[in-house]
Amino acid sequence: MSVCLAASLAVPACFGGAAERQQAQAQLLDRAELPCTNCFFGTGDYYYCFAVDNQVLVAYQRTRVLNWTDGSKNYLTKVHHGWTVWTAPGETVPISFDEKHIWVTRPDGKQVRLTESYSRDIFTNDRCREAVKAKAH
Repeated sequence: MSVCLAASLAVPACFGGAAERQQAQAQLLDRAELPCTNCFFGTGDYYYCFAVDNQVLVAYQRTRVLNWTDGSKNYLTKVHHGWTVWTAPGETVPISFDEKHIWVTRPDGKQVRLTESYSRDIFTNDRCREAVKAKAH
C-alpha cells in the first residue's frame, strides 16, 4: 500500500509541466560577445543583460559560424537564418522568460531563444556584473 502511495505522489513531480513564461518589457543594459573569427564550423557566444522590473537577467545566444576568410561575416546565415546574431531594435525590448530561457524577437518576427547563464563576468555595466556575482555564489 505504501509503495502505491509513494508512486502516486511521485508521478506529478516526474511529469510536472514547465513553468509558464512571463511577458515583460525589458531594458537592455549591456551586451558582450565572444565571437569566433577565422572559424570553419565554430561557435560564437553573444551575451545579453536585461533589466526586468526589479531583477537583472543574463543570457547568451550560441551561434554556428563559418567565416574562415572574413572574420566579420558568418556565411552560414545565408542558408540558416536562425544562426543570425540577435540585435536589439532599441533600448527596451519585449521579452518572455522562464527560469532557464529568455525569448526575444528578430525583425522578421521569429523568436530567438537565449539561454540564461550567470557563469561569465564579461559585462561593463555594474548591475550586470553584480547579478553575475550574486548568482555565482
